Amino acid sequence: MRLTIFAVGRMKSGPDAELVSRYADRLAKAGRALGLDYDGLTEITESRAQTAAQRKAEESARCAALAQEPSTVLVLLDERGKSLSSRDFSDRIAGWRDGGTSRAIFAIGGPDGHDPDLRKRADLVLSFGELTWPHQLARIMLAEQLYRAVTILAGHPYHRD
Repeated sequence: MRLTIFAVGRMKSGPDAELVSRYADRLAKAGRALGLDYDGLTEITESRAQTAAQRKAEESARCAALAQEPSTVLVLLDERGKSLSSRDFSDRIAGWRDGGTSRAIFAIGGPDGHDPDLRKRADLVLSFGELTWPHQLARIMLAEQLYRAVTILAGHPYHRD
């Protein structure tokens, strides 16, 4: 199963981007043996539409287009989503993989969030807690949690209960 990160907005080079890259590299190397291939990061620029609703619709349409492929799971990151433990998150990923899902897209929305229609389409709306995180930190945390999920599935000692 391919794992893709979709993000609205572009990160500048620097320590934040380096951390995302570090965890993505680890994910790519560790995931292959488990049938989990890191498919990369798809970044789009923020919409410049007049209203928040228009911006969300434009940005979400780009994400929805990426998720058109059959057997794709769409996970949206949102502070109003469901909180999972790292182990539960890894179990979800394994379940999707074992159930024949070909791709899982993990989407970080723009400053206005995700469009309601995309939320309805999502297979999971995931929260990293009730706090609102800057997009740079959300990317780092997502990349780390995907890597952590792979290490849990591999029985690697990176994750300690």
